[in-house]
Amino acid sequence: MEYAVNIEGISKSFGDTTALENISFKVRENTIFGIAGPDGAGKSTLIRILCGLLAPDSGKAEILGFDVIKNTVKIKNNIGYLSQKFSLYTDLTVDENIEFLADIHGVREFKNRRDELLSFTRLTDFRKFQAGKLSGGMKQKLALACTLIYKPKIIFLDEPTTGVDPVSRREFWIILSNLFKEKITVIISTPYMDEAERFNRIALLDNGRMLALDTPAEIKSMLKGIIIEIVCSDVRKAYRLLKENLKNEIQLFGDRINISAENFSEEVNIIRSILDSCNIKISDIRQIPPSLENAFIHLIEKNG
Repeated sequence: MEYAVNIEGISKSFGDTTALENISFKVRENTIFGIAGPDGAGKSTLIRILCGLLAPDSGKAEILGFDVIKNTVKIKNNIGYLSQKFSLYTDLTVDENIEFLADIHGVREFKNRRDELLSFTRLTDFRKFQAGKLSGGMKQKLALACTLIYKPKIIFLDEPTTGVDPVSRREFWIILSNLFKEKITVIISTPYMDEAERFNRIALLDNGRMLALDTPAEIKSMLKGIIIEIVCSDVRKAYRLLKENLKNEIQLFGDRINISAENFSEEVNIIRSILDSCNIKISDIRQIPPSLENAFIHLIEKNG
């Protein structure tokens, strides 16, 4: 089968709030497909619809060729789902949680598979620990091991690294990248644009609308020109000044300002002049490659 997931015109509202508006895309088998966007974009709603946990108001969703509403039973044992909230049994050990999930899904000869997954997720030394005593990152790896025990063809991960420390986030991504060997299709949502850079393809969502659907490289190529990054004193004042005096697209990221421009040397002279006039000192100014976050903010402003 060429496509693991196929959705057409999915819309969903909760009262007067539109969670999803006419979302369509296809996901090829054995790829990592990302659904990226801020809180309230509709990511979790979309994943719950794809898992058959929520019915859309309109549109059609197919998983492995089966309608998610009409053929829930046929789909159930072929998909895995990790929600944002840790949902395993905190008073059971790592081993016991995996055994419990294997039993639910009718996996009888699971012990070798469990050992493989514990090694794969680097949890072998923690197999006798109660799940409730694991760190946030370890809990997510345990949840992933439990999901993989019955060998699903597709796994849905709803913001699995939110609230997880940077080291555990990196380890989790190494584990996910190795799932290609298992021929598993991964559908993952995230609010982090640096994570979205790792996906084979991305659906960028904002307020229930799809802003873009493509590879990270193609989405970044939608930004024309160059990006100038500035580090300076009183960054918020500098941001206001530049917004007032330039027609360029200007984005603030913590202690850094990014400016879309056509020509580096010409724009830098103008920027220096504006900031010097208000005694704002520039400690660093340089050209950087466009990021997915630059492209995302550009698309929001373009479609706003």
